[in-house]
Order: sequence, then structure tokens, then C-alpha cells
Amino acid sequence: MKLFIEGEEEMGSPSMSKKSSDDSLVDLDQIRELIDLLIEKDVSELAIEREGVHVKIRRGVAEISAPPAPVQVVTSPTTGTPATDGPPAANDEPQPAAEAIYADCFIVTAPMVGTFYRSPEPDADAFVEVGEEVSEGDPLCIVEAMKLMNEIVAEVGGEVAAIFVDNAEPVEFGQRLFAIRQGG
Repeated sequence: MKLFIEGEEEMGSPSMSKKSSDDSLVDLDQIRELIDLLIEKDVSELAIEREGVHVKIRRGVAEISAPPAPVQVVTSPTTGTPATDGPPAANDEPQPAAEAIYADCFIVTAPMVGTFYRSPEPDADAFVEVGEEVSEGDPLCIVEAMKLMNEIVAEVGGEVAAIFVDNAEPVEFGQRLFAIRQGG
């Protein structure tokens, strides 16, 4: 886990010693409480700005990864159905035939509870569409949680085979967001 305070060095360096709340706007006890909350709520990143001090706490990807799964297939609890060319389906349990279609795909799941957004702004184009090629690290969507915008990026490269959630819909932790069919 990394902690950065804008204008200061990385947390834990010799220049960052604990100061009393009278001497500084940075209270390390409060920061420790924020870190505990970040871990408890399984949030990947938290940024706070108060009285000119900007604190950003980011968890490593390994800490929020899905449970072990078969090679190149990530399984997780699902609450949605795959997006299709037709009208959106209700959030029922997925049908076995639909599961088989995406068996060879890498499934991107929601790392937290929040609201799913396909674009960075309401009037902007979506980050990705079905059929588009993405590279590892390309932004796929945003999940808003507690007024924080968390950009979700592709963990693998390939073709976007499905988008399982409609724009501005609530998502649950572990819910399927995208299916990416890896090339080769």
C-alpha cells in the first residue's frame, strides 16, 4: 500500500515523522484510520483534500484480485446478464448457454460496490464498445463509490466480447462488468 501526501515524500520516509496535530495539518492517527477503513471496505483508492493538504491512499492490485480460478477464466458471483444486440435483459440469473459463450473470455468484475459509468463524462463517448480491441491498462469504465471516481482498467488485452452492465446502473462487488476475449 502506498501513501502520498502532495508536496511530501512517500509515507514512511525519514522526513515523515509523526507531528502533533498542533504543528501540522497531517494527523497520522487519522491517516491510519483511513487506511483501516480502506481495507475494511475493500476500496482500491482514496483521495482526500482538506485545508490545502491532499492525501491519496492506493492499494495494490494484488490485494483486490478475485479468488483463484481456472487458467484465463475468472469466476465470481454474478447478478447481471450479458449485454446483447437486443433490448437489455432484466437482472436475472444468467442462463447456462450465455455462460458457455464467454467461457474462453477474461471476465472483468467490479472491485467495489458503486455506480457503473461507461464514459468519463455524461456527454463523452464510452471508453469501449463491444467488438473493440483493448490493451492491458486501457480504461474500460468508471465505478463511482462514495463520490470517488474509480477508473477500471483492462487487466488483459483482447477484444471486448460483452458489456454486462448498462450505463449509470448500480453494481455489486464481484459483479461481471466486461468479457474480454484474449487474442491468440
